[in-house]
Amino acid sequence: MTQITRPKLRFLGAAGTVTGSRYLIEAMGRRILVDCGLFQGFKNLRERNRKTFPVRPNTIDTVLLTHAHLDHSGYLPALIRAGFGGRVHCTEGTADLCGLILPDSGHIQEEEAHFAARRGFSKHKNPKPLYTLKDAEAALERLRPHGFDQRIDLGDGVAARFIPAGHLLGAAQIRFEIGDRVVHFSGDLGHDPDPLMRPPKPFGGADVLVCESTYGNRSHPDTDPEAELAPVLKRTFARGGTVLIPSFAVGRAQGVMLHIARLMARGDIPYVPVFLNSPMAVDATDIYHRHHAEHHVSREDCVAMFEIAKRVNTVEQSKDLNTRQGPMIIVSASGMLTGGRILHHLASFGGDRRNTILLSGFQAGGTRGAVLADGARTLRMFGREFPIEAEVVQLQSFSGHADADEILRWMSAGPAPTMTYLTHGEPSAADTLRFRVKHELGRSVRVPEHLESVYLDRPR
Repeated sequence: MTQITRPKLRFLGAAGTVTGSRYLIEAMGRRILVDCGLFQGFKNLRERNRKTFPVRPNTIDTVLLTHAHLDHSGYLPALIRAGFGGRVHCTEGTADLCGLILPDSGHIQEEEAHFAARRGFSKHKNPKPLYTLKDAEAALERLRPHGFDQRIDLGDGVAARFIPAGHLLGAAQIRFEIGDRVVHFSGDLGHDPDPLMRPPKPFGGADVLVCESTYGNRSHPDTDPEAELAPVLKRTFARGGTVLIPSFAVGRAQGVMLHIARLMARGDIPYVPVFLNSPMAVDATDIYHRHHAEHHVSREDCVAMFEIAKRVNTVEQSKDLNTRQGPMIIVSASGMLTGGRILHHLASFGGDRRNTILLSGFQAGGTRGAVLADGARTLRMFGREFPIEAEVVQLQSFSGHADADEILRWMSAGPAPTMTYLTHGEPSAADTLRFRVKHELGRSVRVPEHLESVYLDRPR
């Protein structure tokens, strides 16, 4: 057992950036890691994934995951391979989705390492994946799923509880009881009118709050997603083009297909072939069928969004898509163009001005998605530059995150913490939200720095 005196919180990730969610609680003689995510985006952030973990993994007792997205769960196989030997607690939905996301991540990393070695565009003579498919499968054996609102005794006077956060199937806030202190992690809070998920459960108060700030400097437009989506699709189809939709395989792909199915059923857009080129998204859609209590989509709509698309499973089928002509829709991962099959489609369709690249979610700084959203007309993939002549549209009404106003309303539901720490946001977003929390709510609030440590018995 690690000897720890004053309870302490260390920000090992998601401080000053929107990815790499990792928080270490050191209290009551225990080390508890909240989230174990990958850093994504800018190269200097991605390089953190290759660095030695800030504490020895074999000294960590337990991991708890807020949800399954890679920036919250994707480093877990590497942590276990480096020596972490404890259990990983999560919700039932998160366990199901991690069963898809982590093996897919390991497989993609192996594929990309092999591809880089074969094509010679890595600076390393023998590029290695961060972890393998086998590592990811081993990590799944550590998962211990729990229902929402159940008390989890972690030992030595520490307990935790998963509370619905919206955002994604299984996504949770985590509320810790550490002796006589309550520490609350918001996780990623869902957007109130989300097409799939129910809204997050209101904040119930805590001594210390760690809250996300992804959209801390903006408000979502009051626009119907289908009204925003339909004109883009219609004008692309009218010029015989293909619509590429880079999409997170879990959550966003299902929402996009739901809206497309409704638009086609009403006759607002013509029927064209829709291809879901993500085996993981296919399997995730089936998981959404099994967890109806967590979302508000009818069974009929669930069936419709599942049936609207032709599933693309094999690499050969994926390659064949690149030889087809529009009009058609291709939905494929990853959502921020950091990897996956969507890159091969971009290489094939991005240079044709008849086509459209439809960005349907948040694009973290340094990702290819952010580069396209900022107006770039070339994109670096597979070691070379590809021209982008296709129309690029970033939808504003598609978001799985609460905006600044929604975060403030969520916070206001409970009494003021002694201190609120804002994380999981770009610097401008986090600082804008900090100002509003301080001046509109009158609460003590800070934006912590990467690797900063604070005491939980007397936060400053």
